[in-house]
Amino acid sequence: MAPARPPEQSFLPLKPTELLILMMLTAGERHGYAIRQDILDHTDGAVELEAGNLYRHIRRLEEDGVLEESGRRRPAAASDDERRRYYRLTPLGRRVLAAELRRLRDLVRLAEERRVIAPESA
Repeated sequence: MAPARPPEQSFLPLKPTELLILMMLTAGERHGYAIRQDILDHTDGAVELEAGNLYRHIRRLEEDGVLEESGRRRPAAASDDERRRYYRLTPLGRRVLAAELRRLRDLVRLAEERRVIAPESA
């Protein structure tokens, strides 16, 4: 009998947009617009998510239990929009993200072994 598969494995592979959203949340709680801006910055503008697309992904990840709306206290009303919802990774979300990053690291190592790409120097 094969060993039981950890629950986070059932989420893999993540869609690229989901991976980016979860990765941006490792910096701390974010509202949707901040997640969008972080992704824009990280990808040098190559990935520009429309609001509807971003929130569809966020809702799906929330339904799957990998991120959640935080109970964060909002900044003063003058410096925040009351409609903003802040999100954070759940413990499951952190495990899913780590499992996906290990999967991708293994794939990169295989590409290096097969000389598809050169290994990075340390």
